[in-house]
Amino acid sequence: MQESSVRHLISINDLTDEDLNTLVEDGCAFASEGVRGERPLADEVVGVYFSKTSTRTRTAFSSGALRLGASLLTYGPGDLQLNTGETSEDTGAVLSRMLDVLVARTAGDPAEMRAWARQDRMSVINAMSADEHPTQALTDLTTLRMTFGALTGLRVLYVGEGNNSASALALALTRFEGTELELRTPPGYGLDPAMLAQAERNAAARGASVRERHDMADLPEGFDAIYTTRWQTTGTAKADPDWRKVFAPFQVTEDLWETSPKAVFLHDLPAHRGDEVTGAVLDGPRSIAFEQAENKMHSAMAVLKWCRAGAAAAGTGTSAASTGAARRG
Repeated sequence: MQESSVRHLISINDLTDEDLNTLVEDGCAFASEGVRGERPLADEVVGVYFSKTSTRTRTAFSSGALRLGASLLTYGPGDLQLNTGETSEDTGAVLSRMLDVLVARTAGDPAEMRAWARQDRMSVINAMSADEHPTQALTDLTTLRMTFGALTGLRVLYVGEGNNSASALALALTRFEGTELELRTPPGYGLDPAMLAQAERNAAARGASVRERHDMADLPEGFDAIYTTRWQTTGTAKADPDWRKVFAPFQVTEDLWETSPKAVFLHDLPAHRGDEVTGAVLDGPRSIAFEQAENKMHSAMAVLKWCRAGAAAAGTGTSAASTGAARRG
């Protein structure tokens, strides 16, 4: 879908089906085989800008970039002149002359990231915006692919807030033939209607299905995976002081496994035992949440490799060394 040789990942919607498959398969390959001597980011510089807290995603991209041969620059919430009124377009134009990749978590409007991407030198990767967490969805698909051998036909139950992780999962999973995604979200805390509508279009085109309800009654049987996320999404607060009462029926407990006894448990972490999930589930034998967390690094490496592959093929690497060499030539 992207014409420039420099690839960006700001939404799952930016990816073709071929791109999506490549990213999942490469994530699985990195998980099972390691880097195999690959250094596709050698001599490149990756900037990591996180204006919100992060354990897994920040560490995944930082360690993944280093393993692929890149050097790192890190920025915290108070480090960029965005705080003093510089426009997003100017920030992107400047950073693109010094960085090859910018990995950013803002929990804000993705339009800011798209402004940074309005240049043809630096790849921009959305490590979480308010509406979507695309690299989390890639981690989830990689984990499911490694667990079940294929994504086609998988049946997944998602329980909890219709947040950015849920939205990305819905956009991604429905791109695979015959998948079924059942979303059970608290009333008033469902998926963004536009995200759900796009997921429904994806599903209709691929013989998949996606459905959202706001209660826990009449659950279908035989899910392959049950997934939840924490109730307090990063960077957000709930206006309703009694929101916990609304969320209480959506806790993932051992009883939920009665109708899906073979299901694995997924969680994007951090987890709050006693809120969205019980300790018995998170720490139980069906949980693969911590393997899922490890896969964030493998998926991050796949994303970094994919983003830079287009620039490398076109000979448009933007590192200081390559740019200087081009000017001297």
